[in-house]
Amino acid sequence: MTVYLAEFVGTAILILLGGGVVAGVSLSKSKALGGGWIVVTLGWGMAVAVAVYTVGTVSGAHINPAVTLGLASIGEFDWGLVPGYMAAQLAGAFVGAVLVYLVYFAHWKETDDPGAKLAVFSTSPAVRNPIANIVTEVVGTAMLVLGVLGIGANSGHVTQGDADLSALFSTGIAPLLVGLLVLGIGLSLGGPTGYAINPARDLGPRLAHAVLPIPGKGSSDWGYAWIPVVAPLVGGVMGAWIWKLTGFGG
Repeated sequence: MTVYLAEFVGTAILILLGGGVVAGVSLSKSKALGGGWIVVTLGWGMAVAVAVYTVGTVSGAHINPAVTLGLASIGEFDWGLVPGYMAAQLAGAFVGAVLVYLVYFAHWKETDDPGAKLAVFSTSPAVRNPIANIVTEVVGTAMLVLGVLGIGANSGHVTQGDADLSALFSTGIAPLLVGLLVLGIGLSLGGPTGYAINPARDLGPRLAHAVLPIPGKGSSDWGYAWIPVVAPLVGGVMGAWIWKLTGFGG
């Protein structure tokens, strides 16, 4: 149960800080209003880094069903743990979104745009084209998993003379690099869809948006909701298999 709790907490942190930065730049009368895309992507990158630092040594800090499924598909993770990890990630994302709602409680009624309110919780496409949106999320998530595997593999090759520094790299430096990876994905590939690249990150908060008493919130856009769930799962498996088939992992 400890690993499931860690995935729950890690994903809640991810959404608290990631959804929180979107709320900060989007909701009326926030001191961060209008901060822009650089602020959003940097906030999400740091959210990932903090979450991985917090629970990485306990559960591996997947904090993303696409990562969990991708690793399991190439034999790098126990299939028996997959359902529990995914359930914990979804629950953590929901709770993280509720915390964002509470932190910005006074700002919902001050904000007229229902789209801005939904954006705090879930992604939406800049241009609604299902095929293009799926491709964007598949590619972005494949890059995420491929990058995570590459960062992890480097930990076994960090030495200084006769000293093995792999432990320092894996626990002290790698989480920050994963955060920078997410920052890079957001800057480069996030424009078309808002880069969900994580089914729990999108579905859990979207469920929270649907049930929370947010004034003037509008639709939760369930017609689009399947894309940031299915496409990242496909992309996660693809990224893992690219890593495996190229033999980069040795």
